[in-house]
Amino acid sequence: MIKTAILTVSDTRKKYNDISGKIIRDILDKNGFRICKYEIVPDEIKEIKTKLIYYVDVIKSDLVLTTGGTGFAPRDVTPESTKIVIEKETSGIVEMMRVKSKTKFAYLSRAVAGIRKKTLIVNLPGSPDGVKECLNIILPVLKHAIEIIKGHTEHKT
Repeated sequence: MIKTAILTVSDTRKKYNDISGKIIRDILDKNGFRICKYEIVPDEIKEIKTKLIYYVDVIKSDLVLTTGGTGFAPRDVTPESTKIVIEKETSGIVEMMRVKSKTKFAYLSRAVAGIRKKTLIVNLPGSPDGVKECLNIILPVLKHAIEIIKGHTEHKT
């Protein structure tokens, strides 16, 4: 099972009204991922960065998915926070989301993805429709990506 942490970035959402976080949990549960942590933080670089580092360095998650804070609004700082903590950027993952999305608004996303130690971190959109669509787009490559990060480098077809 892939050990996964979910971080919702929002100044207004709480667990009872975090539809995007629930969508991520539901999709991952149906696909054999294990949720080890789910939290909500405000749109603050320091708080986002602290949680991402905790999920990787302390909890040792295989995958961290964020939702929210990837747009053009002044308070949208999830990509900046993610760039601080990652060691390698994996731009193909977010390119895949943008290209395969059915909405032109996907091109307004500033999402990033990358690796810290042996953990893949991916920024997903904040909207429920966007998070559902984008997670389903990248889902087919996530398990293989994590296997490679963990050192299992045999080729899959």
